[in-house]
Amino acid sequence: MRWEPKPIPNDEVLKLLQNQIGVSRHVSILLAQRGINNYSMAKLFFRPQINHLHDPFLMKDMKFATDRITRAMKNKEKILIYGDYDVDGVASTALLTTFLRQKTINIFPYIPDRATEGYGISINGIKEAIKKGVTLIISIDCGIKAIVEVEYANCNNIDFIICDHHLPESELPNAIAVLDPKRNDCEYPFKDLCGCGIGFKLIQALCIEWGIDTQELTKYLDLVSLATAADQVPLSEENRIITYLGLRQINKSPRPGIKALLSDFKGDEISSSTLVFKLSPKVNAAGRMKHASLALELLMCNKLEDTIKLSEQLRLINTKRREEDEKTTEEALIQIKEKKEELFSSTLVYDDNWHPGIIGIVASRLIEKYYRPTIVLTKRKQYYIGSARSIKGFDIYKALKKCSNLLEQFGGHKYAAGLKLHESKLKSFRSEFEKFSNKNLSENQKIKTCIYDLEISLSDLNFKFLKIIEQMGPFGPNNLKPIFCTRNCKSTSQTRAVGNKNKHLQLYIKSKNKILKGIAFGRGDILNKIKESKAFDILYSIEKNSWNGNTELQLVIMDIKFK
Repeated sequence: MRWEPKPIPNDEVLKLLQNQIGVSRHVSILLAQRGINNYSMAKLFFRPQINHLHDPFLMKDMKFATDRITRAMKNKEKILIYGDYDVDGVASTALLTTFLRQKTINIFPYIPDRATEGYGISINGIKEAIKKGVTLIISIDCGIKAIVEVEYANCNNIDFIICDHHLPESELPNAIAVLDPKRNDCEYPFKDLCGCGIGFKLIQALCIEWGIDTQELTKYLDLVSLATAADQVPLSEENRIITYLGLRQINKSPRPGIKALLSDFKGDEISSSTLVFKLSPKVNAAGRMKHASLALELLMCNKLEDTIKLSEQLRLINTKRREEDEKTTEEALIQIKEKKEELFSSTLVYDDNWHPGIIGIVASRLIEKYYRPTIVLTKRKQYYIGSARSIKGFDIYKALKKCSNLLEQFGGHKYAAGLKLHESKLKSFRSEFEKFSNKNLSENQKIKTCIYDLEISLSDLNFKFLKIIEQMGPFGPNNLKPIFCTRNCKSTSQTRAVGNKNKHLQLYIKSKNKILKGIAFGRGDILNKIKESKAFDILYSIEKNSWNGNTELQLVIMDIKFK
């Protein structure tokens, strides 16, 4: 891993922050690095409010969408909410369904089957709508490329409203409204909402149109914050406000389904990392291994007693998902070695029998080992379907677009995408994808870079400093947890390997007469090297660690460099 320091901001700005908000130089550096240069910006950052959100009618087509939904309500039309099977799609579907059901019972949620329908709007889903007598479909977290499918709906007297956050092509579907801030002609000030975020803007607009107090919206922010954290969109501007307020809602009064998913959570306070690492895998597991309708039903439960069976089902499904994921990752790593894939600029592995629901996770795991753009494929009949994941600075969507003549389907973002190709095109696709990767990746990009905020002494770390850092959350892309560098550290004799098969390393780190405990996940293999080392430098974040009634400061070690 390459270590790079963030630049230290202008000294005048730092002094201004120290004087105006009464913080240390270290804290003022962390704030200025995040673009906070004065008292008013700090106030907005530390105390986000719902009235800080943008006017939803700034989004292109929003008025068309609210007018059509209002007309549907007035005429007692049947409305289908068409979602997706990942966390964003499930939470989005739950959001729109529960909100609109306050006004009418004629709301039908629909999530496609990952295995039989795949991603996006399917003709099968529209046929279900026809059977139910639906006259309006609202798609959420999908639909931006569904030109053929929307035309099919139009021919069957079904109107479409599309709420999506994926990149559109030059031609948009012929829908009543297409809500997507990434449209070239959309002037909405914030472009990085997730699908559920777009859905939230729609219900915000409906509240304004229907005269509902917008404070009522806070009870839906638990769903939006879960989706926002899970989808790894930038946690800045509106996304940070939404997640901040959503986490407050979850900690104070979570909906029954989320409370059930948190039943095994042992921490003090639920954070964005709790949403990403504890809740999201359980919600995702349903769509990966069975059907996402299980997770949807759980998130829409009104009573805690109704969640018991569903949450236990999800727990078992997630256990099965974890086993499958570990097995597939192991097989993929063997394949990389055998095919000498590690010598390439990209990784592409495939197996006819891998479970389609976990190949996205496997792609991410492979990047942890081999830092390259990665595609993992499995086979269904004569087609390979797969997931693509990328590394910093490499646009995987652009790479797939370059190879689109060889693909049946593809879609997604800069760093994550899905694809489908005929078995006869696999060899050619592998060659073209590698050619593009090789041409567009520098040698430097192939080495993972960690940008740290501040070089600091262990003696500067205490609970007061940690408390201020915690208030800088929620953390995620574009607002990462601060990373620190401390040099010339030593290990004490208490350092040991811990966990299943001694996988992790628990360190007792000494620097300038201060000793702090640290944990390096997955680094149990360097125990002897640490013990033999005279000195080393560390990159880390800080957190509270509570155990047996005691709370202590802990370093979460990201990387170690030996002298």
